Amino acid sequence: MKRAVILDRDGVINDNSRPVNRPDELILFPDAAESIARLNQAGFLVCVATNQGGVGLGYLSSEGLDEIHDRMVRRLAEHGATIDRIAACTHAPHEGCPCRKPKPGMILDLQAHLLFSLRDSFMVGDRETDVEAGIEAGLKTAFIGKGDTKADFQTTSLTGVVDWILGEQTP
Repeated sequence: MKRAVILDRDGVINDNSRPVNRPDELILFPDAAESIARLNQAGFLVCVATNQGGVGLGYLSSEGLDEIHDRMVRRLAEHGATIDRIAACTHAPHEGCPCRKPKPGMILDLQAHLLFSLRDSFMVGDRETDVEAGIEAGLKTAFIGKGDTKADFQTTSLTGVVDWILGEQTP
């Protein structure tokens, strides 16, 4: 069965020091494309699961979010990296929807569309809500950042996570 690595967007793929409400505000981390390409080459599906409550709060439109994601996918592809599918929760944080992390709805939706093994897949995030969603869905988890976490692995970069994931797959 297929395996996937599900990445949070802000803080994992791109800089999140400021909100990203327009395509030109998306600044990819220097290691993002190479890290994703390594996962692609190793046979993993690579997906994005991102809370984007700014849509529900009126800070940007669904079309604007699509433009941001189109730019991200194009910029990554320029460097040989492929995103297989993006799931975005656009509900306002207070709505209590089943898709907003820490709930596992986006992960389960991605799995239903791409038919990958949850048990053999990974959730990568920079917030504990990402880790909690991954745990709830039955994935292995990685946390990018400092501080306490329930994740299976913790480091400070996507490169470090990919090194760990690919090391986990070595026979």
